Amino acid sequence: MAMGLVSWRRVQTGFLRGAPYKEIQASWRAYQENLEPSTVRGIPDVSINSVQQTGAENGSSASLELDIEHYVVPAPSTSANSGLVYAANMTETPRSLSRAGVLSNADSSGSVSHGGISVDRPAPIKDMEVSVPDPSKVYSSSGMVESKSVGTFSPLQKQDSHRGLFVDRGVGSPRLVKSASASTFNIDLKLDTETKNSMPAAAGAVAAAAVADQMLGPKEHRHLAIVLVGLPARGKTFTAAKLTRYLRWLGHDTKHFNVGKYRRLKHGVNQSADFFRADNPEGMEARNEVAALAMEDMISWMHEGGQVGIFDATNSSRKRRNMLMKMAEGNCKIIFLETICNDRDIIERNIRLKIQQSPDYAEEPDFEAGLQDFKNRLANYEKVYEPVDEGSYIKMIDMVSGHGGQIQVNNISGYLPGRIVFFLVNTHLTPRPILLTRHGESRDNVRGRIGGDTILSDAGEIYAKKLANFVEKRLKSERAASIWTSTLQRTILTASPIAGFPKIQWRALDEINAGVCDGMTYEEIKKNMPEEYEARKKDKLRYRYPRGESYLDVIQRLEPVIIELERQRAPVVVISHQAVLRALYAYFADRPLKEIPHIETPLHTIIEIQMGVTGVQEKRYKLMD
Repeated sequence: MAMGLVSWRRVQTGFLRGAPYKEIQASWRAYQENLEPSTVRGIPDVSINSVQQTGAENGSSASLELDIEHYVVPAPSTSANSGLVYAANMTETPRSLSRAGVLSNADSSGSVSHGGISVDRPAPIKDMEVSVPDPSKVYSSSGMVESKSVGTFSPLQKQDSHRGLFVDRGVGSPRLVKSASASTFNIDLKLDTETKNSMPAAAGAVAAAAVADQMLGPKEHRHLAIVLVGLPARGKTFTAAKLTRYLRWLGHDTKHFNVGKYRRLKHGVNQSADFFRADNPEGMEARNEVAALAMEDMISWMHEGGQVGIFDATNSSRKRRNMLMKMAEGNCKIIFLETICNDRDIIERNIRLKIQQSPDYAEEPDFEAGLQDFKNRLANYEKVYEPVDEGSYIKMIDMVSGHGGQIQVNNISGYLPGRIVFFLVNTHLTPRPILLTRHGESRDNVRGRIGGDTILSDAGEIYAKKLANFVEKRLKSERAASIWTSTLQRTILTASPIAGFPKIQWRALDEINAGVCDGMTYEEIKKNMPEEYEARKKDKLRYRYPRGESYLDVIQRLEPVIIELERQRAPVVVISHQAVLRALYAYFADRPLKEIPHIETPLHTIIEIQMGVTGVQEKRYKLMD
């Protein structure tokens, strides 16, 4: 202890010279100049105000009559508005059909626009001949799994059953590879292309799991195919889209392949229910053909570096699933994900949404005629539907409502399949808003200093009152809502005027740890630590502050927050910090990891994320400049 004090005194008085002491001196000066006692030390981690605080005109209860629509501002072009676009249209663009000349000239360009969002298309690869295996000649499911160990998890069991699945994701660590000429391990920074491609955009436990799978498991297990199974209108595409978004956010290169999109491009959108009859040989051949095309595209993409493919189709017969397993041999590991729903009200709602959104009925002017045709199509599938009982599988049974249900798993092992099961246990379709906002302006914001734990500025205090009025107005009928803050006082003070809702402090919501740079301005960092300044400028996503964090570290500690936001059925207001909200927003908006450090999250602005059966929709409110 005495040595520590002596060391800091030497730093303070300038006895130590040169790097790295220059950096430590700058950090110590910033700490001394900005240290302020906490004003929220007595506030418990979970609290609630029973009476709303009143104050100046800007925060009085009279402003509850405000028109919140007055504060709406345009969302960015890359906003989280997937709910406005049919989910299947946002999936991977069929490359095989483009090469075959099926797409129009407009569709065969380098990118395709869906609902105003441009999606880059992978570069074309060498033409291939696609053959459809004869399902009758493919091995049967018997003998694939000698012992069927089926586990059933109820929602009440899920937290304890999967507590050990939370992981620490570090960044920047080189991969350990086994030397061909020795029994020891060495550090190899020049990875072969196939190994690089199968590694997630992270290190730590995620990389450790990937390395273990590559060293101990079969080669094809480096790539994972999640094959959806289920009758129409059971939420397959919605589940596939959410799972894709989650895995991408974790750092896994993931794509969603929708066979219905292939069918529409190959055979048109005007197919009646007769096309889907099991006793229609032409229809069966056509549907198996587009399924094989989609599978070939997915496998080709995996060979180019893709890690997880989500194969979205009914896949309702053993013959179809056997065909897919045969095609996957030596290329990827298949896990079937079956969605089962027995709630007639939910099924009816999904059918009606399908008629409203699906391109299959875009040219049908009579809603009731389209509704009857789809019900006839559904009846055709129901006649021949065969539940999954082969291979590795996950069954979601009546899970969509968020009230009860079951998940059954069979022959599931490994880090990533375990993460997928844990995510699916916690996801549901209950509509609810999530409000994201930064704390009110702090004194360090005014000074241009990063990090710290200062109180609010005068403008920040005004925003806190305006936010309280907005929340009271927006959530007046949502008494089960909750307010989440970080443990730093600027978020706790921003939340303090909000009354009537429980407030929960999360350490995981704290701002990115700037390490020795905490309390400094960027100009000070540039002057005193030019190498650190340039390293951060070069790669903000992976850059880790000395003794601090990187953006990838922040994503790692936010995973429990994302899981809990998915599990919640009531509205949540998240009051946090710029780096944290960038990472949270990127999850809902399905933004690439590399964009996270550059996402705009202005002060005194509320981002409302509406989650529900149609996907994710975004609305923004700017309460003050």
